[in-house]
Amino acid sequence: AKVLPALKPHGTQLALLVKGGQPSDPSLDDKAVEVITRIADTAKPFDVTVVLYPHTNDWLEKSGDAVRIAAKVNRPGEVGAMFNLCHWMKADPNRDLPAVLREARPWLMAVSLSGSDTPEEVRAGKGSWIQPLGRGSYDMGEFLDALRSIQYSGLVGLQCYGIRGDARHHLQQSMEAWKGLTDTHD
Repeated sequence: AKVLPALKPHGTQLALLVKGGQPSDPSLDDKAVEVITRIADTAKPFDVTVVLYPHTNDWLEKSGDAVRIAAKVNRPGEVGAMFNLCHWMKADPNRDLPAVLREARPWLMAVSLSGSDTPEEVRAGKGSWIQPLGRGSYDMGEFLDALRSIQYSGLVGLQCYGIRGDARHHLQQSMEAWKGLTDTHD
């Protein structure tokens, strides 16, 4: 709570990972709603929003989990869901990306992406799921088309966790890839 006043003028989102139970176990929903509501109450006076971040092997593991909990908290614009491409590839058995994004749309406040190999390669342990944008066998244009199909215009972040090498080089490479992707798919 001591940091929140400094965040007020910046339109900050708190990306919240939720552990503490078996992945996707709905029996913990009421407790999660209670805790997330308290966090949102604390953040609201500082114009800080809460976005639920799906993470492989956590209780909040899939995009659908984030959507389910955001809907139960029911504070549009204050608490929402993030779609995380790499964790969708790794943990979510629903391969129908457009359907996953349509379900998330009412609560979608952020998207995290990176270069990647295909979901099939990632799930089989034969692919790299977090790479600089523009690398990997996954068709990022297909992903951006799916976002456009739901008319998503919110925040998009670059996932860089675990990428080795020179961070500035990877960022520059990813920025160039993003420009190429957005120029091609506008």
